[in-house]
Amino acid sequence: MSDGLLKVHELNKRFDGIKALDDFSCSVRKGEILGLIGPNGAGKTTFFNVVSGFLPSESGRIDFKGRDVTNVSPNRITNFGISRTFQNLRLIRQISVLDNVLLSFQDQPGEKLRHVFLSRRRSQNKENENRKEALALLDDTGLAQKANDSAEELSYGQQKLLSLVCCMAMKSDLLLLDEPIAGIAPEMIDRILTIIRGLPEEGKSVILIEHNLDAVMQVCDRVIFMDAGAKVSEGTPEEVRNDPRVIEAYLD
Repeated sequence: MSDGLLKVHELNKRFDGIKALDDFSCSVRKGEILGLIGPNGAGKTTFFNVVSGFLPSESGRIDFKGRDVTNVSPNRITNFGISRTFQNLRLIRQISVLDNVLLSFQDQPGEKLRHVFLSRRRSQNKENENRKEALALLDDTGLAQKANDSAEELSYGQQKLLSLVCCMAMKSDLLLLDEPIAGIAPEMIDRILTIIRGLPEEGKSVILIEHNLDAVMQVCDRVIFMDAGAKVSEGTPEEVRNDPRVIEAYLD
């Protein structure tokens, strides 16, 4: 396994005796988009849950930027520079689109009482900066006109896009994107893929779980096919797509 921003070595996880991750290893380089494909139950989301700290692994090791982050809590994982989206989106639907983005920023001075009372001007300046940055993100991604709408007023595709924007607002080095274009209209798929494709230009790395193979072909530098928690095939998108084992197990 080559050196990378993220290095995962022989992760194992079981549920009721069934292997969800079976000695699974991979690496991601800075500025790379890695695709994870495979049938439902292959272990893809379990892998995300273990890397992001939502599930403990039974064995194996996760290194991020040279630091052992195995079984570290989700909030510490986020602070180290890994953020993710979820299939169920996890937006706060009753508040505005803008407020959802603002809540995603890390280390806000206003979160600490001592800053509120002792450094009020600093807190206010930081809040103003965050607001400008959040509005810029919404403008860049085509959601600026929806900034003051509640998240629940958005279409499902727009909610998917907002979830991605919130992930971007965390300013993480690695984004774990769990089916970001599933179930949405083609025009929104194109918009989201364009955003994902541009993330490496900002120094970001991405691991993308996606069933839409055309999308994987468009944006991913490398692809891993998983089945039953194990790595079946790894290579360029074209190499994996043409692998007989992949064709037999999934694509045929």
